[in-house]
Amino acid sequence: MKKTRRRDRGVPGPSSPWDEITPGLWMGGHYWTDPAGEPRPVVVADEFDVVISLFTRTGHGPGPRAEHVVGEIPDAALTAGQLHTVQRLARTAALALDSGLTTLVRCHSGYNRSGLVVAQCLVDRGLTPAEAVVRVRRGRSPLALNNELFTSYLTAGLDVAALLAGLDP
Repeated sequence: MKKTRRRDRGVPGPSSPWDEITPGLWMGGHYWTDPAGEPRPVVVADEFDVVISLFTRTGHGPGPRAEHVVGEIPDAALTAGQLHTVQRLARTAALALDSGLTTLVRCHSGYNRSGLVVAQCLVDRGLTPAEAVVRVRRGRSPLALNNELFTSYLTAGLDVAALLAGLDP
């Protein structure tokens, strides 16, 4: 398995396994922190129709009834191809919502990578990038999208960010 997660940056774990950001669209991670401060694994069974994973861990689901879409990306600077993956996954989430399917987008903690995909889905559905970031933070945690590079990608637009990333040698 390739490494896609940055080391913890002093950010506490989320206080819930997943949270609903907009009706039918949920954001979460593979771990959460219980009230005693202990990290707990999140195992998805069949709570969702579609699960989009930006980070995977064996034994964390989803169950057999859920469609599982995987697009591992790092919690770091993204290449043009990785930004296109984010766009594809955001479109997948939007299509699932349009079909009335409950959708979970998840990464390790459910803050940055999942936040980028969820926010892009919201932008694709008509919110401004700033509104999408506020919605993600209000729904998941004020710590969501704490990777400033990811919020910059949203502000610039993922198409522009991919063009600029493609210029790097």
